[in-house]
Amino acid sequence: MKFEGIYTPAITPLNAQGQIDKIAFAEVLESLIAARVHGIIIGGSTGEYYAQTAQERFDLGAWAKEVIGSRVPLIIGTGAIRTEDSVEYAKAAKAIKADAILVGSPPYALPTQQENAAHALAIDRAADLPVMLYNYPGRMSVSMNAEFFDLVFAQSKNFVAIKESSGDMGQLHRLARQYPNLSVSCGWDDQALEFFAWGARSWVCAGSNFLPAEHIALYEACVVQKDFDKGRRIMSAMLPLMDFLETGKFVQSIKYGCEIAGLRTGGVRAPLQALDEAQQATLRDIVAALKREVAAASGSAGGRA
Repeated sequence: MKFEGIYTPAITPLNAQGQIDKIAFAEVLESLIAARVHGIIIGGSTGEYYAQTAQERFDLGAWAKEVIGSRVPLIIGTGAIRTEDSVEYAKAAKAIKADAILVGSPPYALPTQQENAAHALAIDRAADLPVMLYNYPGRMSVSMNAEFFDLVFAQSKNFVAIKESSGDMGQLHRLARQYPNLSVSCGWDDQALEFFAWGARSWVCAGSNFLPAEHIALYEACVVQKDFDKGRRIMSAMLPLMDFLETGKFVQSIKYGCEIAGLRTGGVRAPLQALDEAQQATLRDIVAALKREVAAASGSAGGRA
């Protein structure tokens, strides 16, 4: 499997009772497919996996496969503290014929590089699918380094990509130089331009839930057209959104952005709380300006969608 393009970690809509809204979830997936994103991730932090039961996560993956079919690649997140739980999510991904799995470090546990590699390899054995690693030390307090990579690469050929979310530009440089066969995907939004300049060909971006055309426009400018002048103009237009998303209410902002786009979200699960009216107004203004500026920068109505 080649990881190229925009991969959206889909939101999980809720109904008035706080349960997962299966119909609204299907609408979200259909909107992404219609916008021509290149892949969809289920069970990521944007999808609030940490606030869901194991059965809800199994059901979400199965529902997603039912809706998506083979129209775009489906990647299933396996994140959990216990290796045993991650293994079960990997088995479920294999059972529904997902295209790949997302494997991160277990939060809170603080494993060594060897322990983290053993965790990843156990998950890999359960699914035997292409693996996109997920390096996010800001959430997991552990960063995947050379020892980790050497261990997993020596034992499995399934580790083919990495969502790099450390924010450390040096880590990006090391990945590009030392692991040329590993597909690097941008996982730190305000560094997307730099990732593409260093050879990344994909971007896992939560904002593409509600602004898919604009995210696709940046990818196409940098990766397809190799026009980094255009890419810089698009990136500049997107920076206010990226700054807003880092103010402390990330998932809430993504879900409200989806509401702006006309999708039903049903709010967020505790302990998170929705944006207040002032924050909503600010995000509406940012989105409106972003769409105008990206359309002008890309010379179109906002990319290929």
